[in-house]
Amino acid sequence: MALLQVNYFSEALKKITTFHIFLPNDVQPIMIQGNKHYEREIKTLYLLHGFSGGTIDWMLGSSAQDMAIKYNIAIVMPSGDNSFYLDAKATGKAYGRFVGEELVSYVSKTFGLSEKKEDLYIGGLSMGGFGAIHTGFLYHDTFHKIFALSSALIIHNIKDKTKEYEDIIANYEYYTLTFGDLSKLEQSENNPEYLVKKLKKENKQLPSLFMACGTEDFLLQENRRFHKFLVDENVDVVYQESPGIHDWKFWNEYLEPAIVWMLGNK
Repeated sequence: MALLQVNYFSEALKKITTFHIFLPNDVQPIMIQGNKHYEREIKTLYLLHGFSGGTIDWMLGSSAQDMAIKYNIAIVMPSGDNSFYLDAKATGKAYGRFVGEELVSYVSKTFGLSEKKEDLYIGGLSMGGFGAIHTGFLYHDTFHKIFALSSALIIHNIKDKTKEYEDIIANYEYYTLTFGDLSKLEQSENNPEYLVKKLKKENKQLPSLFMACGTEDFLLQENRRFHKFLVDENVDVVYQESPGIHDWKFWNEYLEPAIVWMLGNK
């Protein structure tokens, strides 16, 4: 298993940024004997961290390395800072374009990985779950499937400036900087629900989605609401709940099921 740290200049971010990648191109034959996933070309998963996290979160907190070897997938872990993976108006804050377009192209060309839609996936947890959903839908021609764990689907909460979400995550100066005018947020492309409706009107094909959330997670109702919205809009979605809070124990329980769903029989 190759583990690489890459520092490169991102045009979207106007700065040197860092990502890590698990690349199972050096696995010993005895470790993959009879593994059907090595009968096909390697696939790529872009795995997004949560709020206040960084590129090493999935490396330290999860079994991502084991999953890369077991399922023959390159796992790319970029830095999204605290951006919710959105394109802010400020110069150097185009995190959506960075993940959904620029990084995919750079990684594919640099490491000789497939650029085909059927070989590209995106997933994440918490803020990264929101980012995976939003980026996966916005760049629906790039990613084949999306998975999102304990997603921070807080659009409807922050538009009303409720005290609860200012205490839990950040203040409203941050929300405005990240999401734009909060009074117009629900009718903007920063709202995944608005984005889904817009794409459906344009007859675009949306990626399939896998969601999971713990029944004791503070984001449970937000995830249930978004799941119901997707069902009502006839979007292909699998949703699962089980006991758990907003922690690595829960995310580790669902990482492999999400990857198995993502790959199907491939």
